[in-house]
Amino acid sequence: MKAAVVRSFGEPLVIEERPDPEPGPGQVRIRLEASGLCHTDIHAAHGDWPVRPTPPFVPGHEGVGIVEALGAGVSHLEVGQRVAVPWLGWACGRCEHCLSGWETLCEQQQNTGYSVDGGYAEKMLAPADFAAVVPDGIDPRDAAPLTCAGVTTYKALKVAGVRPTQLVAISGVGGLGHLAVQYAKIAGATVAAIDITDDKLELARELGADILIDARKEDPAEVLRRHGGAHAAIALAVNEQAFASVYGGLRRGGKLVMVALPADGTIQVPIFDTVLNGTSVIGSIVGTRQDLDEVFQLHAAGRTKVIYETRPLETVNESIAEVLDGQIKARIVFEM
Repeated sequence: MKAAVVRSFGEPLVIEERPDPEPGPGQVRIRLEASGLCHTDIHAAHGDWPVRPTPPFVPGHEGVGIVEALGAGVSHLEVGQRVAVPWLGWACGRCEHCLSGWETLCEQQQNTGYSVDGGYAEKMLAPADFAAVVPDGIDPRDAAPLTCAGVTTYKALKVAGVRPTQLVAISGVGGLGHLAVQYAKIAGATVAAIDITDDKLELARELGADILIDARKEDPAEVLRRHGGAHAAIALAVNEQAFASVYGGLRRGGKLVMVALPADGTIQVPIFDTVLNGTSVIGSIVGTRQDLDEVFQLHAAGRTKVIYETRPLETVNESIAEVLDGQIKARIVFEM
């Protein structure tokens, strides 16, 4: 099989031929059809974060494909089923976090494309219990971005407790943000979309955003305050200043939900204002298997639209460069 491999941090990925992996007990082997390019994959390849993966490894945590082999003990999946493999590759199922519905906080978790090989390959292994069945009728190229960009923003809006009529700011309209706009509209919110490119602001408008804020020309915090302040702000732009800006646009009792992960990123949270205004700063990390199932159900019902462009896996290095340069409207999906 062919795979794109990180051999050394910060160096171009290498396309290699590898033996087909054999599934062990409780695993399945998947013949991949599509795999999305997430900014997290770039951070992994560059070794940006304090906890680093160990090269050589195969990135990718938006892999979708067909089960072609079952390991011992796997009975709930069948050869020929389409499944998706998200960032949460495995969790213990026994700790307090897992038992209370927060498996994404499990301290023993394995992460696809980070601590175990991921979806930038023609074939991959996955624990069968964490391979999500993709409903019939969902195109694998749609399912790939939903597996991370979709479930991550869907969960962030859940964490924010968004309700109808509330004002929600979506900071960063790209691979994640274009889906966040749609989930906020499904929740009945008034959506303020913030970005610095014309095409992404136009995309937000097409997807139902009520307020468009061009951060090149106006202060998002000031605009949000003119509208009464945001009940919630979902921070998706990989930029520290963007986090601080939407925090400043919260109303009393508002929530800043941090999702994007700038390398070594920090923000200043003013204690006096935070206490007096009763604001919250919350981190939200991907979503659970149940969250992903709900994301797939919404898409199968025609409630969401995924914007992507397809590329062959051999373009992985050029594609990463284009993402870093801000040239991609929403998502790149590699077709295998």
